[in-house]
Amino acid sequence: MAAFIARRIIGTVPVMLFVAFLVFSLLYLAPGDPAAVIAGDAATPADVARIRQTLGLDQPFFVQFSGWLWRVLHGDLGVSIFAQAPVTQLIFQRLEPTLSLMVITLIISISVAVPLGVLAAWKAGTLIDRIIMSFAILGFSVPVFVIGYLLSYVFAIELRWFPVQGYKPIANGFGPWLAGLILPSMALGSVYIALIARVTRAATIEVLSQDYIRTAKAKGVRQRTILFAHALRNAAVPVITVIGIGIALLIGGAVVVESVFAIPGIGRLTVDAILRRDYPIIQGVVLFFSFVYVIVNLLLDLAYSVADPRIRY
Repeated sequence: MAAFIARRIIGTVPVMLFVAFLVFSLLYLAPGDPAAVIAGDAATPADVARIRQTLGLDQPFFVQFSGWLWRVLHGDLGVSIFAQAPVTQLIFQRLEPTLSLMVITLIISISVAVPLGVLAAWKAGTLIDRIIMSFAILGFSVPVFVIGYLLSYVFAIELRWFPVQGYKPIANGFGPWLAGLILPSMALGSVYIALIARVTRAATIEVLSQDYIRTAKAKGVRQRTILFAHALRNAAVPVITVIGIGIALLIGGAVVVESVFAIPGIGRLTVDAILRRDYPIIQGVVLFFSFVYVIVNLLLDLAYSVADPRIRY
């Protein structure tokens, strides 16, 4: 196991280097001149040229990339063009809201989707199965921001159960912190719940057709034990896989949800940076999320051996 972890960690190095090159290349080729944006509409060509020289934008591509990569390897993601603050500092200032949103979304999604998927598999072909899968299709079909606005209107404006927008740090109290995250997490988790429920249903149906399940039924084992102790555990590998893959959905959806609910997280930071063409922030955020996703995939591989003892590395 230790050798496998070491190989995977080493294998992430070329992946991250490729991601860094791709991110820098796309932003380098993107339309628009950061120097012109900083200088403003009233700037002269000489002013723009001076700013380009100060930022090093007048140098060849590989000179810019190598200098940027060297700084990244030393933990320096650059300085925001507009905020005039280190990108690393800006990311960590916004980390708590985004991390809180993703953790609550994961808890809600897994707690709801896995039992629904098992129930749909147990009642396969019945009305219950069709109702659950209809909700799953609805979750895939309706955009996240539409669900967010609907939840906000019903539960925040009409019923006044939750705040409409905003974020309360956990240091201000667990209750206000959690109350401000329920609606955003439900909106963000709508697609995630649908995805996990469908995969859980398919994997559980396949396991329920195995001989050892029929043997357990013949021995009089309780249905709940069969579903959760035998069927779900043996169907865990594809479910774990889709949970890990769905992290990418959470990262992408967080950008939309944080804008809808005015949450000052990394997603909101990314939107503001794109609108302002603040390239250092865009590059830093993409690299940060890429690193997080690589770590998640490593943890998934380790979880496989826990879910299925037959898997050895």
